[in-house]
Amino acid sequence: QAELGKPQRNCYTLPGFDFSYGLYIHRTDGGVPEAIGHWNTGKPRTASVQKMPRDFITMNRGALKAGHTTAREFNLYYKAKDIRRKDDEYSRFKRSPPKVPADFTYGITARPCTPFFDLLQHKYKELWMEQQRALTAAQRAEKKKVIKEKVRETRTTFLRKQPLPAKEESFWHLPRLEKVGPHLSTFPDRDARKKAFSA
Repeated sequence: QAELGKPQRNCYTLPGFDFSYGLYIHRTDGGVPEAIGHWNTGKPRTASVQKMPRDFITMNRGALKAGHTTAREFNLYYKAKDIRRKDDEYSRFKRSPPKVPADFTYGITARPCTPFFDLLQHKYKELWMEQQRALTAAQRAEKKKVIKEKVRETRTTFLRKQPLPAKEESFWHLPRLEKVGPHLSTFPDRDARKKAFSA
């Protein structure tokens, strides 16, 4: 049970002063004697030798000199004498060198010197101010030009340019009787009918 009138003790007892916290790593925590006694050296990496492709031109020449003519004999010769290409011959630079002029200089061109006198005299500020003034003047001139050219149109001027189409008077007919032809023709002939309608 907890002691009366005191808070409950829920902490752990710590080890003594000679205790070292952390993880001991071999060969690195021993100081100078450890470093002198065990030389932790890295092994040199061996460069992976690239297997060069076969030199078929040389092998074919040798097979013909030896007197082989059939495909089987050629294959047997390839297995017997496996000739590979040389590193210099197969290099990409030697096969297709870059087309560069003779007086070409590699590298990046140096930056031009900073004009300190222009910076001290605030020349860049003055140039910018002049550009802004010229820009505002051009914008004002453009606005004035637009106002002068633009004339407001009224309904009268609009109707003068584009008059309304004349309304054609049409008598009202029943929709069902629009396409019904006449049953009786009271005119003596067609000419009399045309003359009556034209009147």
